Parts: sequence; C-alpha cells; structure tokens
Amino acid sequence: MEILPAIDLKDGFAVRLNKGLMDSAKIYSQKPWEIAKKFEDLGAKWLHLVDLNGAFAGEPKNLEVIEKIRQTTKLKIELGGGIRDENTIKRYINLGIDRVILGSIAQKNPEFVKSVAKKYPIVVGIDAIDGYVAIQGWAETSNIKADKLAKEYANVGVEAIICTDVSKDGMLSGVNVDFTLEIANASGIPTIASGGVKDINDIKALLKTRKIDGVIVGKAYYEGTINLKEAFLRIL
Repeated sequence: MEILPAIDLKDGFAVRLNKGLMDSAKIYSQKPWEIAKKFEDLGAKWLHLVDLNGAFAGEPKNLEVIEKIRQTTKLKIELGGGIRDENTIKRYINLGIDRVILGSIAQKNPEFVKSVAKKYPIVVGIDAIDGYVAIQGWAETSNIKADKLAKEYANVGVEAIICTDVSKDGMLSGVNVDFTLEIANASGIPTIASGGVKDINDIKALLKTRKIDGVIVGKAYYEGTINLKEAFLRIL
C-alpha cells in the first residue's frame, strides 16, 4: 500500500480545507515546493497535488507553483483540480506530471475519460457525500451513486480510483474504510483512500483489508497527528 502525502494549492499557498469548503482554508506554507521536498526526504515516493482554485474554475490556476514543485522534487506526482479537456492533460504530462486525476468530468462524461485513459496515465477521483458523487470542487452533489460510477471504470485502462468521503475530509475523524472497500470491490482496480486519516491506526486499518492500494495523508501530517516517517516504515 502506497502512502501519498498531499499538498492542496489555493492562491499559490499550501492549505487544507474542512469538508472541501474554500472559506475554511488554513494556510500551512507559502512555499509548497519546500513541503514537497520534505515529503521526499521523509521517504515518500508519490505526491498527491490538488489545484483547488482550478477545481472551482474548471481550468489550471496554480501553474507556476505546480511547475516549481515539479522542478524541486523527484517524487512522482499525481495532479487534480480543474482538468476538463485533453489539452490540459497533455499540458500537465508535458510538464512532467506522472498522472492526472479526473474528477467532475469523470461523472459528467465517462466516455471522454475512457478515451483519454487509453493514451495517458489517468486516475479517476470519486468524491462522495452520503454515498453520492460530489462535483465542481465538492460544491455540488450529483444523483449518481459512488459505487455505480466506480463500476463504470472497470477494465477501461484507468490506473486507479481515489475515493474521498467528503464528510471526513480535513476533519481528522478517521478514514472511511467501508466506503473505500465498496469502491474497490465495485471497480476491481487499484483504489486509494482519501479523507479523514488521523493517525497510524488508520494506516493499519487499511492495510488489514489487503484490498486498498494507497492512502492520501494530508491534514494529519500538517497538524502533527501522524509521524510520516514511521508510517512509511510501517508499510515497507
């Protein structure tokens, strides 16, 4: 199981939100590239990077900072937030991003996602509120069940699914293991847990399932409730 430390970008700064609400943003660093390098030094292999402004605008909004992060670290980077067309995907891949995360477009236009998954390294982000898919930077909830959407992406070339329980995101209330397993079982492809991770016990709970391929750690690191170095050693 891979641990993917996270950096969320808002107005060029590294922030964390509560339940995806932009006005809840707490700034942790004005130099996000320094955090990325710290993650690398701690033993990370991947960085989970999100352009929050882009998620709401539907187009890249933190490009300069993303470029600087890419130049500063050798970490593999997955990037999401406002990626809605093939030109944006190509732009990020050419920039050196290792895989892109498609969220809102994955619910609105599955055929587009399936087509680009044949050409580029694509991860589908499925974010849910009460089991239903949240879109537009979590500002809206669709009428599509999260597990139904997950089934849509079985056997189409998508590299992984990141599933987030929005109600837990940024709350340090514990990861939703059952929801993550539901998505993993529905899709049959590598599944990454996101939202609510508090401490090493969440890592242990996910490892115990033997079905979860990764976990995103964000606020727990920034608030000091998890020792990432210990966590990386735990999964070796």
